[in-house]
Amino acid sequence: MAHIPVAEPARALMRVAALNKRYGDQYALADVSFAANAGEALGLIGPNGAGKTTLLEAVAGLVPVDSGEVFWSDCPLAEAERRRHMFYLPDGVRPWADQYVVEVLEFFAGVYRRPHADIAATIAAVGLRPVLGKRVVALSKGYARRMMWALALLAPHPLLLMDEPFDGFDLKQTRQMMALLREMLRPSRTLILSIHQLADAERVCDRFVLLSDGRVRGAGTLDELRVRAGRAIGGLEEIFLALT
Repeated sequence: MAHIPVAEPARALMRVAALNKRYGDQYALADVSFAANAGEALGLIGPNGAGKTTLLEAVAGLVPVDSGEVFWSDCPLAEAERRRHMFYLPDGVRPWADQYVVEVLEFFAGVYRRPHADIAATIAAVGLRPVLGKRVVALSKGYARRMMWALALLAPHPLLLMDEPFDGFDLKQTRQMMALLREMLRPSRTLILSIHQLADAERVCDRFVLLSDGRVRGAGTLDELRVRAGRAIGGLEEIFLALT
């Protein structure tokens, strides 16, 4: 009988175990557990107020939790150590608002000792050339988002956390940035993307963590979530509604 090779299980690069976070009597995160596998795009899916941003901030070590742990390759990862392994790209921030865009990029690239060729390639990839001479505070929402994407491309961290990465882009721009994720980030980096537009998440993510009221309602590939929901077919929107 021919030997049939068995596929090895995916390796968890980062694992979250039973995170809890309360604000007064309100649970923002309730016993949240999931894993991000090396080289995948994992989507945190849920409506506004589901706990996605709080979860990203807790994983990044920016918000202290009441209980729970974050593991890196099965070793506990203290909050102070997380910035060495992961880069968090928040939603709606504009760092160094009074600086010129080109100065921000050059400073950031210098921190990580990236060569000038990498800066030029990043500017071209995200389409920032028209605004290099503008101050950050003067950027439109879309260009401000592009600048933050440029910082993410220049950062060397193996895990990238992105909160609403496509906010501020129209449909065509969103498709372009999805292609950029696949071409420039995915080969060597793991992505955790907080996305409330389910159609966008379905196009770009390999697996999903469904959040509602600070709790995980399901996790897995779309096919695995269909099985859990008892649905033979259906998109992410139908599955999310069925499980939440």
